[in-house]
Amino acid sequence: MKYDWILFDADETLFHFDALKGMQLMFSRKGIDFTEQDFAHYQTVNKPLWVDYQNGDITAADLKHIRFKQWAEKLNTTTSELNSAFLDAMAEICTLLPGAKELMDAINGQAKMGIITNGFVDLQAIRLERTGMTDYFDHVIISEEVGIAKPDVGIFHHALDKMGMPCKTRVLMVGDNPHSDILGGINVGIDTCWLNVDNHPQIDGISPSYTVTSLNELQSILIA
Repeated sequence: MKYDWILFDADETLFHFDALKGMQLMFSRKGIDFTEQDFAHYQTVNKPLWVDYQNGDITAADLKHIRFKQWAEKLNTTTSELNSAFLDAMAEICTLLPGAKELMDAINGQAKMGIITNGFVDLQAIRLERTGMTDYFDHVIISEEVGIAKPDVGIFHHALDKMGMPCKTRVLMVGDNPHSDILGGINVGIDTCWLNVDNHPQIDGISPSYTVTSLNELQSILIA
């Protein structure tokens, strides 16, 4: 194989992240019918926060607090309680993307694997365990722990250090987000693969080494 290390993003690269379904499950447990309209309103707050987080303008703690502030006030609870309940629900409904398990099995023994995610600590271990994926990964690098989020090269340098500073030409970053995953990988000097399931147009100035529309397609490139 061309690579000694394959690094993966987590959400929408290995795992489905159906936030609406997770919110509906969480709120149903509180006796609330959480509608698509409620979700749309939540996303007007949540989405810009993730951009700020990736840009290093706010911390993971800020993001967790602000996104649930209105609901915490409405339900007379804490943002911390709502975050925990949401992540519990997301862990419960977690499923793998098509081809993820097959890809892991194909790469296992051929190259080492790691995860670099901007997601939160609470969700990662339980999700890997529930999907039977824990043993495939040598390292799981989580922005909340490191204190730096993708695309900042700092989190990639942290990962490379943990990996024993492998030759960068032998490392591939795979992810669905052109800004955090692909640009981050390019900036640190490693090859990148954009998982572009919905065939979005390529973004000017961001040129991945590979673009695939499925994990099966990536498998056929890697195990050629």
